[in-house]
Amino acid sequence: MRILWVLLLSFFVAFAEDATIDVVKKTDALPSIAIEDASINYDETFKLSVFKSLVADLGVLSIFNVDRHYRVSSFNDVDVLNENKNKRFVIRYKMFEDDSGVLNLAIKLFDKDEEVLSKIYRVFKPEQYVFVTHAIAYDINEFMGQPSVEWMKRKVIFSRIVGEKQSEIVIADYTLRYQHTIVKGGFNVFPKWADKAQTGFYYTSLNAKPALKFVDMKSASIKTLLTSDGMLVCSDVSADGKELLLTMAPSGQPDIYKYNVNSKQYHKITNCKGIDVNAQFMNKNKIVFVSSRLGYPNIFSKDLATGETEQMVYYGRNNAACSAHGEYIVYKARETSNNFSQNTFNLHLISTKTDFIRRLTAVGVNEFPRFSKDGDAIIFIKNYKGQSSIGIMRLKYNKNYLFPLKYGIVQSMDW
Repeated sequence: MRILWVLLLSFFVAFAEDATIDVVKKTDALPSIAIEDASINYDETFKLSVFKSLVADLGVLSIFNVDRHYRVSSFNDVDVLNENKNKRFVIRYKMFEDDSGVLNLAIKLFDKDEEVLSKIYRVFKPEQYVFVTHAIAYDINEFMGQPSVEWMKRKVIFSRIVGEKQSEIVIADYTLRYQHTIVKGGFNVFPKWADKAQTGFYYTSLNAKPALKFVDMKSASIKTLLTSDGMLVCSDVSADGKELLLTMAPSGQPDIYKYNVNSKQYHKITNCKGIDVNAQFMNKNKIVFVSSRLGYPNIFSKDLATGETEQMVYYGRNNAACSAHGEYIVYKARETSNNFSQNTFNLHLISTKTDFIRRLTAVGVNEFPRFSKDGDAIIFIKNYKGQSSIGIMRLKYNKNYLFPLKYGIVQSMDW
């Protein structure tokens, strides 16, 4: 069973017409944008942290050439600073506390010296300022008429390995600037959000017999839903939050099961001689999963209504860690076979409607890809030169952004 867990860990560890082909090419035509800080009564370290977070968010939008110079102005000035006169857009913001001691952040967006947008944001805990800058970037993106980046405002949950059989489950923003450890002590892995609102999550506890646990964040309670003599992992949750896809091995053979949250009943939906793991919903009646039924790990789909199983990838002999959104599937593939050095694992994107494969990464160990809810972006884990990072991939713009973890190794994550 220890071998099976190692295998499982290795498996896990709106678009243009075809996202596998169509990429927006980088040009010099992107409008420029600069930032002016008009805050008062805050120390320089905090002000610079907010500024850098906003710069990063605007960069990830991929629709601006972002000026990274830190400049100070007065919030009520009619004109932008002279240094920013040549910029198409300027964001001016001011942080201040209201009578309740709550941090407020007021912004103005200028288009060639004309104020075109203004808004005030509030955050009750100053350490969560990153979610304000994410919201600002989201609103500016909406103002510019670009496809939604709702995923920017969502929280990321991940398991961080910090020692031998020791891990933490952490809730963070996508840049990892904000982190809050919510489960610690023992070996707890594979966290998965329970619903779109992110009011709870599932995870696997490996402290004794493998157990699937549910954390209700509103009541701060933890419940054990299932235990198993073999492996037990929740790999996906249905869009309505009513069904889970589990990998279980009660008799030593890992297979995919579907679990009903209301009835607390489950049934097996794969049954072959190979190892079946990491199932993801493609839609209500179809899943995609990783299987070794051909003698090596590869990507398959299964129609739950007809029982028909189909091989999805015909390139490579070590494909794993998949995620699906609509007709698209992203998966991890081993690119090298080195006996004495670390191998390269890259992410690839395919469409179920074409035979084209688009490679998304180039170096390092890239794994555990997850589509955003709207399919606009992919989040993934990258381990390279001893550094563990979370990456964001903007498919339309063909750009990747990495946010390094300060300590530990990311085992798995969800958003």
